[in-house]
Amino acid sequence: MAEAPKTNNPHAHNRFQTIRIPDPAPRPVKIEARDVSVIYGSKEAVHGISIDIPAQAVTAFIGPSGCGKSTFLRCFNRMNDTIPGCRVLGEIMMDGEDLNDHSLDVVLLRARVGMVFQKPNPFPKSIYENICYGPRIHGLAHKKADLDVIVERSLVRAGLWNEVKDRLHEPGTGLSGGQQQRLCIARAIAVEPEVILMDEPCSALDPIATATVEGLIKELRENYTIIIVTHSMSQAQRVSDRTAYFHLGDLIEEGPTSSIFNDPQEPRTRDYISGVFG
Repeated sequence: MAEAPKTNNPHAHNRFQTIRIPDPAPRPVKIEARDVSVIYGSKEAVHGISIDIPAQAVTAFIGPSGCGKSTFLRCFNRMNDTIPGCRVLGEIMMDGEDLNDHSLDVVLLRARVGMVFQKPNPFPKSIYENICYGPRIHGLAHKKADLDVIVERSLVRAGLWNEVKDRLHEPGTGLSGGQQQRLCIARAIAVEPEVILMDEPCSALDPIATATVEGLIKELRENYTIIIVTHSMSQAQRVSDRTAYFHLGDLIEEGPTSSIFNDPQEPRTRDYISGVFG
């Protein structure tokens, strides 16, 4: 994927060149990040990162704890805006639109770029109301018949419909952990986002629930651009098309998942994947 011109981010300092392994069958680019730095007060957590995120594919961010991958992920839907003293420098473009433009409606952006968190966080409402919440506030549907369609479609896509269709008006918090996480995914896709961010979506789940969510991720990439942060390298191998390895706030290497895991070019990537550190 071609590099765009550098931005005027004074904090962008490439202490080394990120290794980029091209995809043999490149996909269209959905998001372009250029020289993105994230600074909390006086601490710089992410150092001038540039990466292209392909459309309708799964991109995995891997790396040790505290390496900046979740911080960088939150740049794509402006979640870092909610942290006092946090500054994001550089440029992030989605379909040619600057996501850091101050005139951009952040509420609308977060409908376009949904997020699923590490711990399932259903609202303290019914399963039905969890799904309806977003479509209602974004004006996507007002009539009950329209909401019924959205609820069923979202739960079907999240692989949850058959399990909950007879209990839609029971609390979402009454579901198992894996079901709650799929409910959160259904809630995210109910507003028809373009991108879904997933911050370690399976870390609180048992192996069976994890396998279900991973299967769902593979299905969802047909319609959505997905970025997943994971500590599980086997999970990254199973679900992602491209993988980016982060270390100490830097993007070390990125490329097709098979290349990153089978033939990494950078010694730090190789050491992390082989378990030498991390």
